[in-house]
Amino acid sequence: QVQLVESGGGLVQPGGSLRLTCAASGFVFSSYTMRWYRQSPGKERELVAAIPSTGGIPDYTDSVKGRFTISRDNAKNTVYLQMNSLKPEDTAVYYCNALYEAYSNLPPYWGQGTQVTCSS
Repeated sequence: QVQLVESGGGLVQPGGSLRLTCAASGFVFSSYTMRWYRQSPGKERELVAAIPSTGGIPDYTDSVKGRFTISRDNAKNTVYLQMNSLKPEDTAVYYCNALYEAYSNLPPYWGQGTQVTCSS
C-alpha cells in the first residue's frame, strides 16, 4: 500500500517559517523524484519544488526561490520542505508527490495534503 503522509502545516505570520514533512511508504522511495505541490481554492495545483531520487540538484518555482528548501532523507523515506520568509500568497494546501524516475509517464503518487496558512 502506497502512502504519502504530509505533516507540519499550520498557521504562521508573514515572515515566519514552517517545515513540512512527507513520510513515504509502500514503494522504493529512492527510485522516485519527490515533489511538493500546492493548491489554493479556485486555482490549479502548482509545482513548488522537486528533488531527484538521489538528492541531486533541486528545482523550485520562481516565487519560492531563496525562501524554500526541499530536501530528502532516503534512509528515512522522508522528504521535507523548509519554508522561510512566508508570505500570505504562500497560503495553500501543500501536497507531497512521488514520480517514478525510470518511467515518468506513469501517474505519480499523491499525499492527502497539509494546510499552510500565512496570515497576520
